[in-house]
Amino acid sequence: MKNTVLTFAKAKEEGTKLTMLTAYDYSTAKLINDSGINSILVGDSLGNVMLGYEDTISVTMEDMIHHAKAVAKGAPDALVVVDMPFMSYQTSVYDAVVNAGRLMKEGRANAVKLEGGTTVAPAIKAIVDAGIPVCAHIGLTPQSINAFGGNRVQGKSEAAAKQLIEDALAVEAAGAFAVVIEAVPKKLADLITKKLSIPTIGIGAGEGCDGQVLVYQDMLGMFSDFTPKFVKRFANVGEVMRAAFKQYDEEVKNGSFPAVEHTYAIDDDIIEKLY
Repeated sequence: MKNTVLTFAKAKEEGTKLTMLTAYDYSTAKLINDSGINSILVGDSLGNVMLGYEDTISVTMEDMIHHAKAVAKGAPDALVVVDMPFMSYQTSVYDAVVNAGRLMKEGRANAVKLEGGTTVAPAIKAIVDAGIPVCAHIGLTPQSINAFGGNRVQGKSEAAAKQLIEDALAVEAAGAFAVVIEAVPKKLADLITKKLSIPTIGIGAGEGCDGQVLVYQDMLGMFSDFTPKFVKRFANVGEVMRAAFKQYDEEVKNGSFPAVEHTYAIDDDIIEKLY
């Protein structure tokens, strides 16, 4: 059964935990979809894990649409949420609605996600009023990494904690159906979760959130350029892949692959007529 924004609302009401993972391609999306994960985030983290950028700032609308289309084809059951990239919504409310519409029409998204709290509430409201579901994102917002001075835990001072609570309430009031809380102390995330009627999706915010999200390359040990404290490695797929690639290289070079069972036959008399 297709996961929708109503699935998220019902989960919050019933106290059922929600699961979300990133995906950026068709084959990975199929595997995640078949695993029963509620939602797939086509994150602008693709800039890091797929395109090799140092941050997410260089990711474009065209990048997001390209990857979102592939994921949507492989995920008929998961709710596909697509990140709005840097400067696709900060310039004006009009631009925000237009670009959110592009992600829905061209990228086949089920919902969009944008970073920020009170400052982006008007854009969230306008996008929601246009009939597009919005997932908000507060706390450590990677598109603002230069303003933060790096990947730093957010909300540790009284003033910063109060601002995060205001941000959470603002995005809820603007019509967001859920909010991602990233790199925030657990007790603060717990408090925000209790104050909101919409689900919170934690990433480095503790188990008290209504759901969790991780970058799949992180949790499978496929990306090692930087590993945040909040990542748990559920499998060491990166090492398995590396070993397989090495074995392939060796077998091709020593002539053991391809073997007879990997080749196609033809009658010898046909071959003889070709000489």
